[in-house]
Amino acid sequence: MENKSHALMAGIFTIALLAAAILIGMWFNRDQVEWVPYQIATKLSVPGLNPQAAVRYRGLDVGRVENISFDPQVVGQILVRISVRPDTPITRSTFATLGYQGVTGIAYVQLDDDGSQPVMLKSSEDNMARIEMRPSLLDQLENRGMAILRQTEEVAKRINNLLEPANQQAILAAFDNISKAANEIGGIPRQLQPTLAALPGVTKQAQQTLSTLNTLSKDASRLSASLNDIAGKISSPQGTIDKINDTADQITAVANRFEHETLPLANDARSSLRMLNRTLNNLSERPQSILFGPQEASPGPGETGFTVPETN
Repeated sequence: MENKSHALMAGIFTIALLAAAILIGMWFNRDQVEWVPYQIATKLSVPGLNPQAAVRYRGLDVGRVENISFDPQVVGQILVRISVRPDTPITRSTFATLGYQGVTGIAYVQLDDDGSQPVMLKSSEDNMARIEMRPSLLDQLENRGMAILRQTEEVAKRINNLLEPANQQAILAAFDNISKAANEIGGIPRQLQPTLAALPGVTKQAQQTLSTLNTLSKDASRLSASLNDIAGKISSPQGTIDKINDTADQITAVANRFEHETLPLANDARSSLRMLNRTLNNLSERPQSILFGPQEASPGPGETGFTVPETN
């Protein structure tokens, strides 16, 4: 009986010692970091993301995922609560994406910053800040893959339309026309052969024409030089133009003298001739006027001795 009581006490002591060791280990391994909570809101799918998943900032482990739930206020929106170290530089321009570890497919939250708003984003349990989640590389590949598939489908439809019987006939007709055009193009060199054979003679004539034009150009240059020489002599001082100007001045002076000296004498001579003619006419009509003098003129109306002639 005493042996049994000793064994029981030894068992209880062992269990107590083991429990104490576990509690001490948990005490030393407890998390003493004050984590800062943030919330990620997204309508994108989050495949492979589970609680306790890693949170990394540009590849460095800075926290973990605490909880994943649906937003009760927005239909279809997912809320991911994360806890990060207080020294993590999370700003207003920080965004989150999903990353995947190797080929296992285990997802983690990747934080990054584009630097557009370098202002620290503060968060607490009472006022939890939200971080934007952007499409991951797989999401972008999926979206672009769907776009490529739609474009491929459209191309396949167009190819099917192109291969319809009516279009096939049109394509065959086009190839036939191209073949005919190629045959006609092949006959062009034969048609051009006479023209090509005549080209040397035409080239020789063109060279002769160019030689003639060069000779004419030289003659024209000499003629131009002669004309320039003549023009220089004419326009030079004491040249032909100056002599013509002097002659014109002399003629102008003679004309002025003729106008002022000769013309008055001519006018006087003309008056004398008129008077002489008048005197000769009076003598021929009344020769007796030489002895008796000129006949007195009959008085006119209003003068003394004027009488009105009688009418029968």
